[in-house]
Amino acid sequence: MGMNTTKQKINRQIVLFTLTRTAFSTNIRMVYPFLPIFARGLGVEPTALAMALSVRAFLGILGPFLASVADTHDRKTGILMGISLFVVGSGMVGIWPTFWSFILGTSLAFLGNGVFIPSVNAYLGDRIPYEKRGRVIAILEVNWALSFILGIPIVQFLIESYSWITPFFIFTVIGLLVLLLFLKIIPANPIPKTDRNKIWGNLGRIARSWPAVAGLLVGILISSANETVNLIFGLWIENQFGINFAALTAAAVVIGLSELGGEVLTGAFLDTVGKRRMIWIFLGVNSLSALVLPLMSNHLGWAMAGLGLFFISFEIALVSAMTLLSEVMPDLRATMMAATVAGFSLGRLLGNLVAPGLFAISFWLICLAAVGMNILAAGFLTQVRVKE
Repeated sequence: MGMNTTKQKINRQIVLFTLTRTAFSTNIRMVYPFLPIFARGLGVEPTALAMALSVRAFLGILGPFLASVADTHDRKTGILMGISLFVVGSGMVGIWPTFWSFILGTSLAFLGNGVFIPSVNAYLGDRIPYEKRGRVIAILEVNWALSFILGIPIVQFLIESYSWITPFFIFTVIGLLVLLLFLKIIPANPIPKTDRNKIWGNLGRIARSWPAVAGLLVGILISSANETVNLIFGLWIENQFGINFAALTAAAVVIGLSELGGEVLTGAFLDTVGKRRMIWIFLGVNSLSALVLPLMSNHLGWAMAGLGLFFISFEIALVSAMTLLSEVMPDLRATMMAATVAGFSLGRLLGNLVAPGLFAISFWLICLAAVGMNILAAGFLTQVRVKE
């Protein structure tokens, strides 16, 4: 009876964590489609506001320094710190809607998400066996697709009905509510303080572990390969098929549904097929879809199909990698998960830096770069040691 009660409690917490992350992800993703609206509201050029995205990506790399409190103190501290940063960041934009507060506020909310994710993954990793963990992490990752399919239309309704500032107030209220909720329902399990268990010491131990470093390189390369295409596909569609809002909207829906499909497939097969094998298979699928994308430039339907395959295979590889890395250093799970999330941010930052220059030469170079990074990731994956 006690075991069933504990399982039900964990299942309820998984649902709450997923819903919370859906709100956080919507906050992060709404900047992309509504950038011109936010820029107009702030009285600046969209190109000037776009710098906020690179600042956010850079701050995401700082996640390990904050999220490691989940290893040095306890998981609850990390979870509550992440939510608090999100609340402060969202509230800052809502109360003080200026250019610099927008950049700082959205960056703080992004950083809060970067602390929240590894803390939650470490908390659940302590309670769910590795052989069952892939399904749970895949369920949590459904938030990213839901934010695009459900969250963005809700934000659009709020902006059209009220003001561009309204979503930030809504996110602040949501953040405060979940902060109070998790303060009550998440148990505090303080971790004994020792000279060995300190933030810099924990990061140093990860840096000295080649399997851990190799795993982080896998995450960086997978993320960078995806972002290189992700940043450019809208421009590519516009160039090939004209300025077609319907085509861009269709592409956005395809991406959201692909992400959802990827998470469902990962949840269904990851623990059975094996984490490492799933990464290798779908890095191969991702590379093949990248190679055929430039060949689809004369047919919008086939281009959409190619993009869908590219994003669904990326999502499966990424969730599989996140699950694999959760077991590389179990005694430093929160710090390792934070470093993994930071690696994804670094990968996005690298993709943002290289993609425009490559696209100026040829879309083929974009796709070949993605394939090259996937091949490197597959090579580093051979060095990641985890018992499966």
